[in-house]
Amino acid sequence: MAHGIVGVSTVAWIAVVFAGQPDQPASPLQFVRKITLAGPTGKRLDHLALDSKRDRLFVANMANASFDVIDIKAGKVLKSFPNQHGIQGVAYADSVDRVFVGVGEDGVCNVFDGEDYQVAGNVKLDDADNVRFDPRGQRIFVAHAPKSISILDPKSLKAEKQIALPGQPEAFQLEKTKPILYVNVPSAKAVVAIDTDKGEVTKTHRLTMAGGNYPLALDERGRRLFVGCRTPPTVLVVHSESGKTLGSAAIPADVDDVFYDERRKLVYAACGEGFLTVLRETDANHFELAQKIPTAKLARTCLFDAEQNQLFLTVPRQEGAAGPEVWVYRVAK
Repeated sequence: MAHGIVGVSTVAWIAVVFAGQPDQPASPLQFVRKITLAGPTGKRLDHLALDSKRDRLFVANMANASFDVIDIKAGKVLKSFPNQHGIQGVAYADSVDRVFVGVGEDGVCNVFDGEDYQVAGNVKLDDADNVRFDPRGQRIFVAHAPKSISILDPKSLKAEKQIALPGQPEAFQLEKTKPILYVNVPSAKAVVAIDTDKGEVTKTHRLTMAGGNYPLALDERGRRLFVGCRTPPTVLVVHSESGKTLGSAAIPADVDDVFYDERRKLVYAACGEGFLTVLRETDANHFELAQKIPTAKLARTCLFDAEQNQLFLTVPRQEGAAGPEVWVYRVAK
């Protein structure tokens, strides 16, 4: 038999053996439904946040310049607030029951009440982008220009500190038990660690294997950072303390969101090339492709809900569709 060619009987034998293997993992993500939003074709959406108590999903609908509130159980938009030009980041602070929305073009972080979504105020911040709530310290963090992250009091909305960075910040993640924040700085090809109590950079982890590091996920227990890179398209596994690169895995292009599923040892990556990718850890710091789901161009932001075992993906409006959509996936147990 020539090399690279398998006979029919051999193929049948392989198929029988493979089908009988009990340890073959099922596809981690299973499609559930689509939720339609408003907005034109050709424009992307941005980040999402969750109010688990009310089953509300918050969407930065950049395509429609609106802040959208979705009733997850009903599968429809509950409210939509227009004139949010350049809306990007969203965070829900449950302790004060407020939603914080970074609106880049308007240069503000808008604040909405979590019960009736009335405007509770705003904070002027140039090119406001990603937003995070810190439950441990009861603070809001907002990335903005020029090359800064500001720390806000979620009640008074007063700025407590402004932290200078070596470049414009992109995604960032907070540790739950320590006053440490990790920030992607693509222009410096680095991830920086910040002491949030002191309000200063304490470490700079230089990336050598890839750049264009926009999304970031944190495995606090394992002391690992999952750094989504665009050049080349890769997820780097980086030790959060030493900055050493522990591993890497190739992904599709134009990644903008990465999440780590600690329970299942999975990494979810939303890639604007048109794929939702799942990586599975097969041994220590070694990740292999577990699933590659075709989506749509510019469908590159998502949100993983570990409590309800679901993942939400924003999808720009396609030809023939009523509007942009949020695709909901169930995570296999």
